[in-house]
Amino acid sequence: MVSPTLKEASHQMDLNLEAISREFLGVRTGKASPGLLDTVQVDAYGSKMPLKQTATVTTPEPQMLVVQPWDTNLVNSVAKAIQSADLGLNPSVDGHIIRVSIPPLTEERRREMVKVLHRMAEEGRVAVRHARHKAKSEIERQKKDGDIGEDQMRRDLDKLQGLTDGHIAKLDVMLERKEKEVLAV
Repeated sequence: MVSPTLKEASHQMDLNLEAISREFLGVRTGKASPGLLDTVQVDAYGSKMPLKQTATVTTPEPQMLVVQPWDTNLVNSVAKAIQSADLGLNPSVDGHIIRVSIPPLTEERRREMVKVLHRMAEEGRVAVRHARHKAKSEIERQKKDGDIGEDQMRRDLDKLQGLTDGHIAKLDVMLERKEKEVLAV
């Protein structure tokens, strides 16, 4: 039987991996991806809103994104938000849609992106280890309070280490896959 502490630790580690996976989507590769614009905030209706709440983003071609705001009055605001998002993209307004050409990445920029990916992955590893630390403290507290015995504590700590190692291995696979994607010419 898996203890509630281990279930909670596993759940937290899964959430951390999902968060890193979403962050990886925002890292620019050589080809167009709607996730590239996930971090863009648009000035709409008097407040900042995520782009995906104001427009549809599609990829009709490998090097092109098409952004179609649901409210045609927001076309210029969306274009301005994409321009100022520091993604190195230049949107062009074409009637009620915005075309965003994705220029190929230079070798230097690819290396910078890989460094960013490694930093994100390390943050993910730290978050996984933090979840492990919290669970370990809880297991040790249960032992101290007499809720579990020495043998059960050892088994739970071994399972916890296995969970941690498994999640970090998944993170490393995600990093490797994204790194290959970024470095592909």
